[in-house]
Formats: sequence, C-alpha cells, structure tokens
Amino acid sequence: MSQSTSTLTARLAVLVRPGRSRALAGFGLAAVLLLAVAPVLLSPFRLGLLGKFLCLAMVAVGIGLAWGRGGLLTLGQGVYFGLGAYLMAMHLKLADAGPGGVPDFMMLYGTGEVPGWWEPLRSPVVALALVVLVPAALAAVLGWAVFTRRVRGAYFAILSQALAAAFAILLIGQQQTTGGTNGLNGFRSFFGYDLADPVNQRMLYLVAAGVLLVMVVVARQLMTSRFGEVLVAVRDQEDRVRFLGYDPAAVKTAVYVVAAVMAAVGGALFVPIVGIISPADVGVVPSIGFLVGVAIGGRATLLGPVLGSIAVSWAQTTMSEQFPSGWIYLQGALFIVVVAFLPGGLASLVTTWRRRRPAREDEPGTPATPDAAAAPDAADLLPEGSRA
Repeated sequence: MSQSTSTLTARLAVLVRPGRSRALAGFGLAAVLLLAVAPVLLSPFRLGLLGKFLCLAMVAVGIGLAWGRGGLLTLGQGVYFGLGAYLMAMHLKLADAGPGGVPDFMMLYGTGEVPGWWEPLRSPVVALALVVLVPAALAAVLGWAVFTRRVRGAYFAILSQALAAAFAILLIGQQQTTGGTNGLNGFRSFFGYDLADPVNQRMLYLVAAGVLLVMVVVARQLMTSRFGEVLVAVRDQEDRVRFLGYDPAAVKTAVYVVAAVMAAVGGALFVPIVGIISPADVGVVPSIGFLVGVAIGGRATLLGPVLGSIAVSWAQTTMSEQFPSGWIYLQGALFIVVVAFLPGGLASLVTTWRRRRPAREDEPGTPATPDAAAAPDAADLLPEGSRA
C-alpha cells in the first residue's frame, strides 16, 4: 500500500512540477484570451488585424525552433510563407471562377486559358495537401543539399536570403500566372464560405488562433523531446554530436522542414484573412521582418517568438498609421538594440529575474524548463550501455 502510494505521489509530482504547471497555465491563459476574450472585445477590423498577426506569428514559431534551438539563421522564410500563400490564393481564384472557369487576371494579362499546373488546385483537398507537401519537399531537398556539405552560419543565412530574393523576382516576372507585382487578390469565398460575411471572418480568426495554439504545443513537445535535446547539442557542439553517432545534417534538415511547414500554413491562412498576397509579402524585407520579431521576443524561448512577432506587427501597424515613413527606422533600431544589449530578447529579462529570485526553502529543485537555452551534456546523448 505504501509503495503504491509513493508511486502515485511521484507521478503527481511530475505532473504538477512548476515548469509544466507554468506552461499549462500560460497555454490556458493564451487560449482564453485568443478564443474568448479577443472576439468579444475587438471590433471586426481589429480582430482581422489580430488574425493577420497570428498568421505571421506561425512563421515565428518555426523560426524559434530552427534559429533559437538549432542555430539556423533562416533569412528566407518568406519563400515558404509565400509558397503556402500562393497555393491557397490560386485555389481561391479557381474556386471563385467556378468549374472550368478562368481567373479574372488571366483574362487581362494572359491568354485566357488556365495553365495545366494550376488545374489540380481546383480541388480543395489537393490544395490543402500541396500547401504542406510542396514547402516540405523544397525544404527537405535544399536542407539536405546544404547541410550535408556543412554549410552553416553566415553562409546559410546569405543563401536563404538569396533564395527569398530569387523567389520574389520569379513571381514578379510571371504576371500571366501569378499576377506579377499586383499579386493575387479579390477573393470572394473560402471553401464555400462568403468572405464578406462577418461571421465567416470571425470563423477564420478562430481557425488561425487554434492553429497557432496547436503549433505552440507541437513546438514545446519537440523542445522537450529527445529530438530537442539533440538539436540544441548540434547547435552548440556539432562535431561532438557527430562523433557520438548522430547525423547533424538529418537533424537540421528535419527542423528546417518543420519550420517551412509552419511558415506555409501561416501563409495559407494569411490569404483569406488579409485578402491579398503579392511579392512584397514574401521577399527579403518580409523575411528579415519575421526574424526581427523573433529576436526581440526571445529566440531561445517557447512563447518569446510568438509574443515578439505579434508585438512587432502591432507596432508596425500603429506606427504606419501615425508615421508612415518612420516605422522602418524604428524597426532597425529595435533590432540593433536587442542584438547588442539583449541578445536573449525580452524573454531573457524574465529568465534573469527568476534566476535571481531567492529560492524558498520548501520549494523543491526543478529540472530545466523548455525555455532554457542551454545545451545538454553530449554524454547524455549516449545510449545507456555505452556511458562510462
């Protein structure tokens, strides 16, 4: 009886340990604010803006994994965001045109015929599948080709940024099939729902909020899993991890694919919420903007990238309304200040406060939470039987 009681007590202690309880409390609070409070307090216009910010925050979750945990300075996430957005926009244009119809911009700029590679996107199932599969496949091919050659650091950042620039130029040059600089816009429906209906607009916001919460849960599971430990070890001691029998290229490629899929899903939801996608939303400048929000919030934490991205997006909208030409300078100044004086982002202030707070005598020691950025000891990655 005493043994079973002690076992139950130990299990309860694991379930209610401070790190996990804080994570559950934070997730519950975020869910209440996004799903219950915001739809009641915000006007339809402001709710739509928040939905847009949440889509951009999805990209930030992936960057937090790839950059904060894996050390991959991804300056080209606009490519995957744009792939998901354009695939969804192409489906919506075909759906608005009706069975066998031709999108309106093709009648103006093109031959009046739908290209063959557009046709599969008439199916909503195919469109949803391609939103995930195309960015994942591209990230897997590029990641494996780059990481197996041990390209990293500034070289990987430059390569990813060049990819974003090339993607934007490609879109601009294909006016007959992508709308060129004007992009794709004027969507009337989303999977049969009228986008002009305020009820459907609120539904889209709730979908975006729910998807973001799911992404945060997935990110936390990856951070606290064995994969997350290996990923941090690869970031800090890649050669040592390779010596222990792991393949750093496979680990980096995996997290790069996850970040790409998160960005693509954010782009796919961005299209019906905002109503337009153009090369200006997927090039070098937007890709750097994604990174700025993550850096300001705290790239090595779980919620830092999300909160930082939302805060930067909100500040950009507010500043653009009041000072249209001043936001870009403030954004650059924020990035410089954070990188120079607060490399851990604003979230590091909370971590520093927790570490300096005097521990209570009745508070048992707790293991490191997923917000901790330190790498595990590489010896811990060895199998049990091979440890010294």
